[in-house]
Amino acid sequence: MGKKIPKNQGRDAELERQGWMRRFVADEPRLREIVELYKSIGYEVRLMPAVFDQISKECRKCLQYKDRDKYKTIYTRPKKKGRKGKEEAIVP
Repeated sequence: MGKKIPKNQGRDAELERQGWMRRFVADEPRLREIVELYKSIGYEVRLMPAVFDQISKECRKCLQYKDRDKYKTIYTRPKKKGRKGKEEAIVP
């Protein structure tokens, strides 16, 4: 499900160095459901605005480009002791 992030892709490369794995792009109501699911199985979750150039051509066909702001890229990493593991909505 998750893919290793290429080393040369800006914010993704920095997030990977911090232990985050890019999962996929979603919007509501699935976005909230998947965040809750990942948290329930022990992951930290971070949401970032979707970067449409990183989405496959097949997937872009289904996305509504007029409402781009509603799509978020979901990143996860396993929780470690000492981290609160709360969801973060980060806007670069």
